[in-house]
Amino acid sequence: MDEVRIEAVDLAEYAAAALDVQAVAFGLGPEEVALRLQIVQRHADIPGVRAFGALHDGVLVGFGYGMPNDRTHWWSTVIEPYLAANGHAAWLDQAFSVTELHVHPRYQGIGLGRALITTLCAASALPRSILSAVDRETPARALYRSLGYRDLARRVMFPNTLLPYAVMGAPLPLAATRPGGRPNGVPRPAPRAPFGPP
Repeated sequence: MDEVRIEAVDLAEYAAAALDVQAVAFGLGPEEVALRLQIVQRHADIPGVRAFGALHDGVLVGFGYGMPNDRTHWWSTVIEPYLAANGHAAWLDQAFSVTELHVHPRYQGIGLGRALITTLCAASALPRSILSAVDRETPARALYRSLGYRDLARRVMFPNTLLPYAVMGAPLPLAATRPGGRPNGVPRPAPRAPFGPP
């Protein structure tokens, strides 16, 4: 079995495959997948967007993408009041926003999320990074903390979502990519039951 490779991908070209991974990871239905696909396709045209995929035998099994944050974008307008209330509104400027980061459940737990986000953020020359994550203790939140992210705002409610989110921020480069940080290698995945495209 070949190793999983982390490589730069064209976001527009891989949008559908990325949404397949996100659908399985988040349990999304067809309508939500269609809506999110339109958003990803729009993001693909934004200047400065960067995307990386985790590819195993040519199949996308994880992905992450982001872009320089823009206060006029929808996400920023939603989180700005929460950040301002906590004295962190300045984090919206000169920040690389990690827009999406997902790994197929069958490939979780082997370091792909860490490899994707560190590679993604290493490609940015900006001094800091921000992201949002479901506001509960999950492996993703633990990963972000291990990379130097800290909570900037909690109980953030996005329109049409039921779960509260946390907004997190970290200085760049991330802790794992600084001298003496944790290595960023991607191991060979353990044998798993065969499955169709993620």
